[in-house]
Amino acid sequence: MPYRAPIGDYQFLFDHVVDFAQVAATERFAEATPDMTFAILTEAAKMCEEVLAPLQRAGDQQGAVLEGGVVRTTPGFAQGYRAIAAGGWIGISAPQEHGGMGLPLALATAVGEMMGSACLSLQLCPLLSQGQIEALDHHASPEIKALYLPRLISGDWIGTMNLTEPQAGSDVGALRTTATSNGDGTYAVTGQKIFISWGDADFAENVCHLVLARLPDGAPGTKGISLFLVPRNLPDENGAPGARNSLRVVSLEHKMGLHGSPTAVMEYDGATGWLVGAPHKGMAAMFTMMNNARLGVGVQGVSAAEGAFQQALAYAQERRQGRTPLGEGAIIDHADVRRMLATMRAETFAARAIALSCAVSADMQHATGDEAWAARAAFLTPIAKAYGTDTGVNVASLGIQVHGGMGFIEETGAAQYLRDVRVTAIYEGTNGIQAMDLVARKMMDGGEAAWRLLEEIEQTAESARTGLPHLAEPVWNAAESLREATEFLLTQEMNDRFAGAVPFLAAWARVLGAHFHLKAALAGGSVRARLAEVFITRLLPDYTAHLAHARTGAAGLYALSAEDLAG
Repeated sequence: MPYRAPIGDYQFLFDHVVDFAQVAATERFAEATPDMTFAILTEAAKMCEEVLAPLQRAGDQQGAVLEGGVVRTTPGFAQGYRAIAAGGWIGISAPQEHGGMGLPLALATAVGEMMGSACLSLQLCPLLSQGQIEALDHHASPEIKALYLPRLISGDWIGTMNLTEPQAGSDVGALRTTATSNGDGTYAVTGQKIFISWGDADFAENVCHLVLARLPDGAPGTKGISLFLVPRNLPDENGAPGARNSLRVVSLEHKMGLHGSPTAVMEYDGATGWLVGAPHKGMAAMFTMMNNARLGVGVQGVSAAEGAFQQALAYAQERRQGRTPLGEGAIIDHADVRRMLATMRAETFAARAIALSCAVSADMQHATGDEAWAARAAFLTPIAKAYGTDTGVNVASLGIQVHGGMGFIEETGAAQYLRDVRVTAIYEGTNGIQAMDLVARKMMDGGEAAWRLLEEIEQTAESARTGLPHLAEPVWNAAESLREATEFLLTQEMNDRFAGAVPFLAAWARVLGAHFHLKAALAGGSVRARLAEVFITRLLPDYTAHLAHARTGAAGLYALSAEDLAG
């Protein structure tokens, strides 16, 4: 089924739900007028529908391969990537002084979602470059910025991030990669990294790796880690890719999905690199890239959900089986199929709204410097990442179910959405780590960011009491219950918080999703109200079970031994 970009949803969310107008009203983003926004969405949608979407199945069926030390990408991916680069989409939110458009992250987020729905494997490549651009812009020297940023923004060069090592998965502080000074301002980087998405590509003039490594005087753990920029080809005196650096792709992983996106094992053997940021402060620099990427990965989940929903809806409207309450119609007229499709649509809208609201908060922080916006963006980031990717997994699974037996048959393409999106709940920090971040680091302010969000939610519920009382009341009650649970968690030991972190984040996602659906219902007429009713009456009640779980603590988990689990 052809993909169609949901421009109407983006425009509606910008205009009525996430208050994009306040971003456009700032001096920094004054160019993001309604006309500009519509033009960007329309042009990006055209590219995604006509150029990228036809590559989706090709990437799955004929993935990247390693031949003679070179990563050969899926036929058609080079042309698709060139269309992304030529349109300026890699640099949509990048600084104008280096060739970017300088537009809001919220607009880049919508474009990224469209590209991911069209072809998730290929979209991952510019997403990584965008994260590297952000990190270099904030932390690199003026010389590195001048050389690398224009080429990354133009798409001539692509960027990667190298964190994980065979013995150090989520425990980044256990890395063994080393860097020693060459005495000329460069460093020799040695070590092996795994799970490096787009570690090489035959269509890239150069591949720029951001690599975490430890200097000889680096302390143990994360506090002693530094960040280095290590290009595949060393730039010559004119900035063109020159001699090959001392690094190589050892192998490509054989994966459940995302076959068109090469996931490399990288080996660095005294490779020449340049320090980014201060010595031993690599994690701070890398987190700039990771925070950008975490929102982007959450949006990848929304991308897969949208694609899976569109395909399932089309199938349900065509497939005829059995007698329905409406007669001899298609399976969409069966109550349970309606339930699945309504759930898919409602979850996708909620996850999209949370992601765009997070992006708007980041834009407002960048435009105003207001720390309250920074705290809001930081609080929403783990929720956007975890809920967005969980939504992608769950909606893609429902998409298979709507197809019935044909969903299990690869020819329909329904299963690809689930296989491709499953890793998004794992990479850029597993969803468990996102939840732990929410209850720990994001509550170091004593809950201030949480209280401000809860006030927003309750204000929306208050404004809806007259026109939509049957929807306003459950949202208000959910916000109050969430407030009480948040107050309770703030009194608990950290490991007790961690034991309930995942359901606590899930409760926040349910309440935020209901809040944004309620705002949509207030602004969007009967159709938006009917979708909001699905979410608020059928999905929001999950929060009660999530909060009960979140309050339980860790003792019962540790009372169950490994032997007990083994039976």
